[in-house]
Amino acid sequence: MTDRNMEKAALRGEPSYVWREGQQRRLDMIVHTAGKRITGNILENGCGVGMYVEHLAPFGGKIFGLEFDFERAAEAGTNSPRIFNAAGEFVPLPSGTFDLILSHEVIEHVQSDRAAICEMIRVLKPGGRAVIFCPNRGYPFETHGIYWNGKYYFGNKPFVNYLPRVWRDKLAPHVRVYSTSDMQKLFDGLPVKFIERTVIFGAYDNIIARFGAFGRFLRGILQFLEKTPLKIFGLSHFWVVEKQ
Repeated sequence: MTDRNMEKAALRGEPSYVWREGQQRRLDMIVHTAGKRITGNILENGCGVGMYVEHLAPFGGKIFGLEFDFERAAEAGTNSPRIFNAAGEFVPLPSGTFDLILSHEVIEHVQSDRAAICEMIRVLKPGGRAVIFCPNRGYPFETHGIYWNGKYYFGNKPFVNYLPRVWRDKLAPHVRVYSTSDMQKLFDGLPVKFIERTVIFGAYDNIIARFGAFGRFLRGILQFLEKTPLKIFGLSHFWVVEKQ
């Protein structure tokens, strides 16, 4: 990976390039919480190379993708006709446009997460829903790596997110992480009601590919914990809000 691509990956994250069980599980969650909105106007805010845009299209809605990185937006546009190259804080579309918005592991990378959330609510129709996945501070690993002595070190770094915020943010200045109260503050004063506020574990497809049955057993145990108070150690927040 070149230095330029490493910096892009650090600052903007790596989108989904391959569709696996983990992506399918999240798609099923999106479709379930969307209800009839899945056939309306849908925006993926931060669509990367367009994997979720492509997999949402068969449900019959009119799918739009917004992506800040030009190269990724161009790649997404080769398979989907309605891709915009723009920032999530400044959606170039009218208010009240969408029935459903997906923000999948994106707000942690934007310049202003509060502005990005406000824009999502602005462009939702009344009764429209935003589905948001983003990193949970309770997860024992910082999955985006760290920045140390002028260099990025990628991979899962243990216990970084458990450090005091000022230390954690010095080690990972390129990405945010959220507690439940952090999430709540993003929506303060906005005209929404909360449909879902929970934490989920990952699908651990890489572990399964390497260790087979043991990986599937581990995934089953961890996803079972989503039904218990131990979900606080999950990988990602899964929030669904509805515009009033």
